[in-house]
This record gives sequence, C-alpha cells and structure tokens, in this order.
Amino acid sequence: MSETAAEKPAFRDVLRLRRCLIPVDSFYEWQSIGPKQKQPFSIGMADDSLFAFAGLWERRSDSSGNIVETCTILTTKPNAVVADVHDRMPVILKPDHYDLWLDSKIRNASFLADCLKPFDPALMKKYPVSTRVNRPENDDPECAQEVAIAVAQPALF
Repeated sequence: MSETAAEKPAFRDVLRLRRCLIPVDSFYEWQSIGPKQKQPFSIGMADDSLFAFAGLWERRSDSSGNIVETCTILTTKPNAVVADVHDRMPVILKPDHYDLWLDSKIRNASFLADCLKPFDPALMKKYPVSTRVNRPENDDPECAQEVAIAVAQPALF
C-alpha cells in the first residue's frame, strides 16, 4: 500500500497531512502449514527493542455527528524475515526517520519514499508462537512466548 498511497484518493491527503508513529514491540503474521492450519509468528527487533510503524491518522464525523479517529498502518514488500510467511509487511521506520516522517512541513510524498522501504532484515528476528494469539481474550505475555513449530496435520478425508 505504501507504494501507491500518494496516488490513491483515500490516502493522498492523509499521507501529506496526517502521519503518525505506531509504537510496537513486535507484530504477528500467520503462515499456512496445511489446508486449514496456520502457524503464527512473532516478528520484531533482534535486540527486543521497541520500534515504530509508519502510520496515518484520520478524524471524521460518523452519520450521527460523532467524531471518529482512526489510524492505518502502511505496508510494503516483505523483507527476508517476513517473505516466507506473508507477501506484505508493515512499514517499519528507522529511528533516524521518525522526525522526517512526523515533519508536518513535508507535504511532498516523494520526500518520504526512502522511509517506506522494507526494513533491514539483519536487525530483525522471527519465531513461532502459540495459536493462543488467535483469540482476543488471550491478552497476556504467554502469547509472545516461543514454541516449537507446528507440524501440518493430514486431512482426515
């Protein structure tokens, strides 16, 4: 999406005017391992540091006149860490790009193109986690603990 955000009407003005950082310590992606099975992976920095996604925010009124604030995470082509799990990945900003990304004086998206590239895979890690992460009620540290990788189970029919 980051490759075309400057041209798409839904994102063009937002990219120029309302950029934000979305701080995280990791993110999850799921890899298909069988007809109906997926293995979740935690993906983050090799040193376990916090990092930030390139985000866009919007404020609008809903049909009742209530103010609704939303945000979206820009995506890009996957790097070598993510490519075998998913065909896209969130845009992870380099720390030295944070100020540039947030600079409201920059209105020309072409000046931001360098920020929107896949992140250096040498600085990242990925490991399998439990399928506990698939359920919102499981919001605890156990979701991020490394587990043995699942093996695809053959279909019974």
